[in-house]
Amino acid sequence: MIRCLIVEDEPVARDILRQYIIDTPNLNLEGECDNALTALDFLNSQKVDLIFLDINMPKLSGIDFIKSLRNPPEIILTTAYSEYALESYELDVLDYLLKPFSFERFLKAVSKFPISGNTSIIDDLTVKANGKTYRISISDILYAESLGDYITLVTINNKLTFNQSLKSFLKQLPENEFIRVHKSFIVSLRNIDYVEGNLISISEKMIPIGKAYKKDFNKVFS
Repeated sequence: MIRCLIVEDEPVARDILRQYIIDTPNLNLEGECDNALTALDFLNSQKVDLIFLDINMPKLSGIDFIKSLRNPPEIILTTAYSEYALESYELDVLDYLLKPFSFERFLKAVSKFPISGNTSIIDDLTVKANGKTYRISISDILYAESLGDYITLVTINNKLTFNQSLKSFLKQLPENEFIRVHKSFIVSLRNIDYVEGNLISISEKMIPIGKAYKKDFNKVFS
């Protein structure tokens, strides 16, 4: 079951989200908070997998709430204002729901929830891009680059662009073979040609290592 938390200051919006969660298989509502400060207290004592988070709230906005979390769970933002869309995807949220949204749109957002922590041995995965479904060999993946709310996946023989956050895509990959090295890049450890300073070379592409990711990268590649 996916453990959910609603963080929403509007009672009507909470009612809608609650009913949508109840009506969706594999979702379990763990709690409801009417502001972000209460949600912080809730998360100190209880773990959740997915937060439905309103952006416009008193005292602490949804955006600032996300920035305050060290290891946030998956987040689906809800708001009546479309101008927050770009900023939301820069924060690696799972999806962005513009109020009022239908149950169908809600289900589409929830369907993006990744299978957590893939440590199993897998040989390939499927990717939907350009109206087609591609089967990609794990060994062929070179790197993935985030471009706003899209990812460009570069393989030995192909380059595909599709709608997904980098954070959720990483969870689909074997964690012992791939690592995030920058807010905009995931790389294949097996396909690294060399590392020079804070740059990784993969198939002549120079990929930066972000300060926040350098320590973890050095643990697995040094």
